[in-house]
Amino acid sequence: MNGKRQTANEQAMAEAAEKKVNTRTKVGVVVSNKMQKTVVVAVENVVQHGMYQKYIRRTSKFLAHNERPDLNIGDRVLIEETRPLSKRKRWNVREVIEKAS
Repeated sequence: MNGKRQTANEQAMAEAAEKKVNTRTKVGVVVSNKMQKTVVVAVENVVQHGMYQKYIRRTSKFLAHNERPDLNIGDRVLIEETRPLSKRKRWNVREVIEKAS
């Protein structure tokens, strides 16, 4: 009976680790840090035009929660999806990839 509990516990831990892997992440550039504990991150996508088959750059802005006060405009960051933190904020800054020069 104790062995079954361990395997169930291990299975639950494995599922939790798998959920962590499935979180959506995006890489973008900080375009605003004027708010408290929030930054605006611009993520650029390249999409192909349906008729002309030409590639177009599309930019989306995401509000991301940031506990660190050292982020500046131009920093490249990795953001991950999280639970809703406010009306528009559903992302969290996971790490700073590159600091602005």
